[in-house]
This record gives sequence, C-alpha cells and structure tokens, in this order.
Amino acid sequence: MRRKVTKAIFPVAGLGTRFLPATKSVPKEIMTLVDRPLVQYAIDEARAAGIKEFIFVTSRGKGALEDYFDHSPVLEQELRKKGKDDLLAVLKDTYMDSGAIAYIRQHQALGLGHAVWCARRLIANEPFAVILPDDVIAAEKPCLQQMVEAYEETGGNMVAAMEVAPEKTSSYGVLDVKEDMGSVVSVNGMVEKPKAGEAPSNLAVIGRYILAPSVMKNLNQMKKGAGGEIQLTDAIAEDIAGDVPVYGYRFKGERFDCGSKSGFLQATVAFALARSDLRDDMMDYLSGITQFSRAAE
Repeated sequence: MRRKVTKAIFPVAGLGTRFLPATKSVPKEIMTLVDRPLVQYAIDEARAAGIKEFIFVTSRGKGALEDYFDHSPVLEQELRKKGKDDLLAVLKDTYMDSGAIAYIRQHQALGLGHAVWCARRLIANEPFAVILPDDVIAAEKPCLQQMVEAYEETGGNMVAAMEVAPEKTSSYGVLDVKEDMGSVVSVNGMVEKPKAGEAPSNLAVIGRYILAPSVMKNLNQMKKGAGGEIQLTDAIAEDIAGDVPVYGYRFKGERFDCGSKSGFLQATVAFALARSDLRDDMMDYLSGITQFSRAAE
C-alpha cells in the first residue's frame, strides 16, 4: 500500500531582495495578497491536500513568519470584547496545532535543493511534498490536492508542470517528456534553466512537488548544478536512472509568480476581482484606468 503524503517542506529562507525596501524588515512570505499573506495561501493548499506536518526552512530575520502562526491572546481578547466573531474565525485559520509545525535554519543560500535537504531528518523514509509560497495558484481544486490524487495512481516523484513560451524556458526547470498521457506525463529527464533553444520541451516545473525519500539521498551528494547551486531538479532527475519514475502533472488553475513584482501585482488584482466584497469597486477603478489610458493615447 502506497504511503500517504502527510509532510510538506516550505523553503522560505530567501531574502526577497526583489521587494526591497519592504523586505528589509518584513519577510516576503507574509506580504499580503489582498488581506492574506502569501504563506497562508500555501498552508491552506497543503491542508486541503491532507498535509499534517509543516516544515519551514527559514533563515535569520524570519521571526515575524514564525509569530504569524502563533496564538495572539491580546488580539483575541479584544475581538471577543467587541463581538467580532467573524474576525476571530479568520484568525483561527492562521493557527497551528502544537507539534504540527517545525522550523529549520538554512545557514547558507546554496540553492533550493540544499534548502530541501536541510529538512532531511524530519522526513525520514517517507514521501513528502515541497511547496514554494512564491508560486500562488488559483484553482477550483487546490493544485497539491490534484497532485496527491494523481500520485495515488502513479507513485514515484511528481512535479507540477505548465507550458511556457519557448523564450522563457531558460528561467525554469524543463521536462524531457517520455510519454504524454494528458494531465500526466512520464519523464526521461529534467534540465534546470536550459539555454535558449536547448530546452527539451516547453513544459516547465513550477513550485509544487511530491517526492520519494530517495531524492533526499540524492541531495546528500551535494552536487552543484546550474548557477553553482544544489538544484532540486537534478536530484529528482537522478531518480530516473535509479528506477524511480518521475511524472509531470499539468494542473488545472492559474499560476502567479509572486516572487516578481509584476506577478505579485497581477495576483493582487486577480484575487481582488474574485472577491464578491471587492469586485465591483475594483471593476469600476480598472475601467476608469482603461478609459484614462485610451484618452491619453
């Protein structure tokens, strides 16, 4: 019987330099889309997929991220006193049960593979998920939940994948497709940030993974790849030679790259328009901007 995926690693050690000066004192992961931090979207997605243990790979200066998941007795007391039960309910989703969350420090920025490797002792010999909070995915059924359901049929390793323009493949890990079965593709190999014109396909890996424990053993070798970093895609690709299959999963949903300013702004607009309490005001405002732009042409 295939083991269930109940643990997830969240690599959140990055400095967020693209968002300076905001990230000088605020971890990027708790910057908000509308009124929820990026990390809350990731946590909600993990919970929907059946994740029970949440492992954060952090670095110095991430104390506010840790505090976010803690109880806030003074705030709770004030909300109860004022009868704001709706806001109390909102707070409840931000809390973590004791023992459900762990924090591991990554002392050197040696790549995504290294960040995942830092959590190896908490994974042991189990399959695990990896979620990159920068990749926010709007979907009717959360992306990781879609992947878990597919993984129950395939086993092995599974990565979320989406098609990108050929000129953008150099920004991603790219799949070398063996067999295309629709939503699931089997993989011959993976190439991290291939040079323009050298990508094996335009099917790019984005920030959701379900991985076999053998990937941790591969990461133990500390092999450096693209950019001189320890690449997670390289460790996954090694499993193919070791008879552990790798699959790409074409998820249903829209992905926003919230590690970039433009992606973050696009996500903010999209998520605001999806809210019934904000949609009308946003549409009026955006319509006004469009009319102003046309008049200025």
